[in-house]
Amino acid sequence: MPSFRLMSILAFLTLGAGSAVAAVPVPKPPAIDARAYVLIDFQSGRVLASFKPDVQSEPASITKLMTGYGVFRALREKRLSLTDSVTISEHAWKAEGSRTFAQVGTQIPVDVLIKGMIVQSGNDATIALAEKLGGTEDGFVQMMNSYAGELGLKNSHFDNSWGGPGPTHYMSASDIAKLSGVLIRDFPQEYKFYSLREFEWNGIKQQNRNGLLARDPSVDGIKTGHTETAGYCLASSASRNGMRLISVVLGTQSFKAREDASAALLNYGFTFFETVQVKKAGDVVLKPEVYKGEEDRVTLVPARNIFVTTSRGSAAQLKTTATVKEPVIAPISAGQVLGELTVTDGKDVIARVPLVAQAAVPEGGWWTRMVDGISLWMK
Repeated sequence: MPSFRLMSILAFLTLGAGSAVAAVPVPKPPAIDARAYVLIDFQSGRVLASFKPDVQSEPASITKLMTGYGVFRALREKRLSLTDSVTISEHAWKAEGSRTFAQVGTQIPVDVLIKGMIVQSGNDATIALAEKLGGTEDGFVQMMNSYAGELGLKNSHFDNSWGGPGPTHYMSASDIAKLSGVLIRDFPQEYKFYSLREFEWNGIKQQNRNGLLARDPSVDGIKTGHTETAGYCLASSASRNGMRLISVVLGTQSFKAREDASAALLNYGFTFFETVQVKKAGDVVLKPEVYKGEEDRVTLVPARNIFVTTSRGSAAQLKTTATVKEPVIAPISAGQVLGELTVTDGKDVIARVPLVAQAAVPEGGWWTRMVDGISLWMK
């Protein structure tokens, strides 16, 4: 029988001449007085600081991130348009808490309702959008829970579209950060709604409750939340010098406390960490020999762009190792996983990405298959 082995190639990642500087010592994360929190890098997904990140917590109006996901997905799939009019139902009009002051029976464009939901955190605008897409709010809530499953939000479940307390209404800080990243990555145009500082409708002007938008120019979203039982919550994202971070703080004691906590986490991340791109999705990593194929070799590339986050000043110490399980035997389909690229920081593995075939390699003719078959048996 042919023997199988792992072929490895070790490559040192270099970031350019003169880039090797002393690594900055990384202190503990700042003390945060919150029920739960998490700080992640958007590109790499690395968790930089956390406290009870997977605990199911009441998200309050941060719930509207999932409502927004459903709305943005409907826009992308052409099931909804920003210029569509939505009739305000009595159920939406009677919404408690934050409101956009939409009157029952009036027709309001989707564009306006989205701004009301995001900037003003209007529960009436949110319910109106939910009813437009789900027929009823309950119908849309079922869609929200289905989307949560698709996105892998394991500690999220929704009882309503706007964030009111419910017996099985919860999200975790990690799930909120993950959903925020999806909105930033998949809906860049719609994400701009989250940076709006104010919103005016029917002569009533209201400010975005995310005070970090005014305090920090690098912050460009994403959503606040508050109820008596949930406390003050904030999901925020900032981008500085090409590095984007997402912080989620749940259950603080005041508006100021949630902003101060979020700012402290973001500053901690930007100060002590850096994110670098190790490989692009199309970069050639290996060209292993192929048996029984029309081609002698197959080109392997990373399945996706590879970003890693490491302590600031230590990027020059990163190493990449590519492995492929041999022998590689045709036929091979484009995108087929044939190996793995790992990235280490000198002591720990900080990223693993599949290596896939850049192009298909069909099975060769009978002579090639016979000769290569003999070669495999002789290995």
